[in-house]
Amino acid sequence: MARLVKENIKIALGSIKTQLLRTILTIVIIAIGITALVSILTVVSALENTLSSNFASMGANTFTIRQYELEVRVGNGRRQEREIINPIISYPEAKAFQEKYNYPFTHASLSFTATAAAEVKFENKKTDPEITVVGVDDYFLTNSGLELADGRNFTGFDIENNNFVCVVGSDFENGLLKDVNPIDKIISIRGAKFKVIGILKEKGSTFGNSQDLRVMIPIQVARSLFTQPNINYNLSVLVDKKELLEAAIDNAIITMRKVRKQNPVQDNNFGIVRSDELINQILSLTSVLGISAWIIGVITIFGSSIALMNIMLVSVTERTREIGVRKALGAKKSTIAFQFFTETIVIGQLGGILGIILGISIGSAFAALLEFDFIIPWMAIIAAVITSFLVAVVSGLYPAIKAAKLDPIEALRYE
Repeated sequence: MARLVKENIKIALGSIKTQLLRTILTIVIIAIGITALVSILTVVSALENTLSSNFASMGANTFTIRQYELEVRVGNGRRQEREIINPIISYPEAKAFQEKYNYPFTHASLSFTATAAAEVKFENKKTDPEITVVGVDDYFLTNSGLELADGRNFTGFDIENNNFVCVVGSDFENGLLKDVNPIDKIISIRGAKFKVIGILKEKGSTFGNSQDLRVMIPIQVARSLFTQPNINYNLSVLVDKKELLEAAIDNAIITMRKVRKQNPVQDNNFGIVRSDELINQILSLTSVLGISAWIIGVITIFGSSIALMNIMLVSVTERTREIGVRKALGAKKSTIAFQFFTETIVIGQLGGILGIILGISIGSAFAALLEFDFIIPWMAIIAAVITSFLVAVVSGLYPAIKAAKLDPIEALRYE
């Protein structure tokens, strides 16, 4: 059986050489469909990997209390989502929550974005005004899933005594603080001098926004340097034991309602977002891209199936006399059918291989352009191999049966 398959593959390759132009066009048509499928799935995989690494680092046992709330309504078989903008979470409210929330095995962190356009100076150098300054407490890095590449985190002493210290993003090592050891260096923000105590590990960019151009300073220091009305503060809570997460969230809701002096009949005027829910919401959006890839791929592959079937029918017609000779020499119907079927499989797999190479190349190029974390899309590759095989099976079945059913006498008479 193995020898028969090997012989049929040789015959198939020889047949491909005799009708090279038509075969190349068919392979290219198949490859276009596979390329569309693989390239989009490659970008989707890279996007999912990027989002997962950015958000999953926070851990599944983290939740945030925020101003915005997502309202979901289901009616008439339709799901509708609406974002509700609640009153901002003021500093007194955030601080009151932090003091009153004492659920076991939890750590509440308070922070706010002081500015997204700060100019940072070091000696005679300065940055463009694009640095984000964040006022934080000693639990901010842990609750946000941020890790240090060098130095140390803020301590309770730093926060309580409003020390002028800071933790900076990884881009500072390649920019403002290049060619020096950043730790213990003095940088200037709005005329105030801060000692660098830590460097964050690289986080990369999400949708073009760098996560590494940030400076974190003690929250009270940030409040004194950056005064503006209606500042919205962020609250995040880390639960040490995952099994206590639901109870911790319930307790946080009760505490926040008390802080905001809400009546029992009133709905919450704040939002609660679990980190795992946030990840699932974002990743669910990528499924739409995956479905789009399959739709585009199926439409193109349908066309390539017709093209492949057409070339095989032409091949059967052109080789009618050859089929008659083989039958006259004792070839069985199954042998003739298997020969043409093998030829179809070879052409289909060549198109699939070309499509996979082009798809991964295009997908990785787009992933790099969008600054996504590229990973080898094994699912896309497996899908492409299976799809190209099914195309070959569907396209080759009828021509193979037609060749097998040819009458040997009529075939020998064919000119």
